[in-house]
Amino acid sequence: MSKSQKILIAAIYFISLALILYGFFSFIDLSQISNYSYIQEKSQILIKYKSNNLPLFIFVYFIFSIIWILLLGFASPLALISGFIFGKYFGTIISVVGFSLGCTLLYVFANMYLRDYIVKYISHRISNIIFLFKKNEFLYFLIFRFAGGGGIPFAIQNVLPVVFNMKTKNYFNATIIGLIPSTFILNSLGSGIEEIIETNEDPTFFSIITDPNIYLPLIGFIFILLISSYLKIKIFKKENKI
Repeated sequence: MSKSQKILIAAIYFISLALILYGFFSFIDLSQISNYSYIQEKSQILIKYKSNNLPLFIFVYFIFSIIWILLLGFASPLALISGFIFGKYFGTIISVVGFSLGCTLLYVFANMYLRDYIVKYISHRISNIIFLFKKNEFLYFLIFRFAGGGGIPFAIQNVLPVVFNMKTKNYFNATIIGLIPSTFILNSLGSGIEEIIETNEDPTFFSIITDPNIYLPLIGFIFILLISSYLKIKIFKKENKI
């Protein structure tokens, strides 16, 4: 990749990030973030706007989720937001498809332009599992996605298969299936938060954590974290940490 291409990509990344932050801080006043009435008011505005402009909202979120993942963004915050806005079922569907497309575009881009760099800095750190992926890339990458990526940051998870040159079709299929459990759990949590805000005047901490819409997704999330920790300990040795 030429220097001018790197500069262009960096410029696009920082401009996109600046626009995202500008939009967020234009809508949210951080000084009021601990004010429950303020949060409830903003939530009602967001839900009302979504109800009146559902197709536009879906389109914007879908495109944004693809671009966000392509720009190395974290999936968890978006999954919570989609559950909050669209509900746990539809939110999961739109998030999984958007995330999968973003991940695949990032993988294709990394494989085309950053392959030498990724192989140089990552391959020796995961040498103990490369043979597994080469043995059955779809199955082991699917398990890897199911288990939350073994505690590896999401952006690195997305480019990891560059090391063993995974087929794009297998990458996409393993991703769109493997992201379903964790994405559904986060969407369920986001949906639970929306329901609490909608139905409670001033909820207490105890009422929040004892609400099944909250504690059940949290249990699922903890379960995935435990699986990720086990995977990291058993497969990704300490000396091979990324």
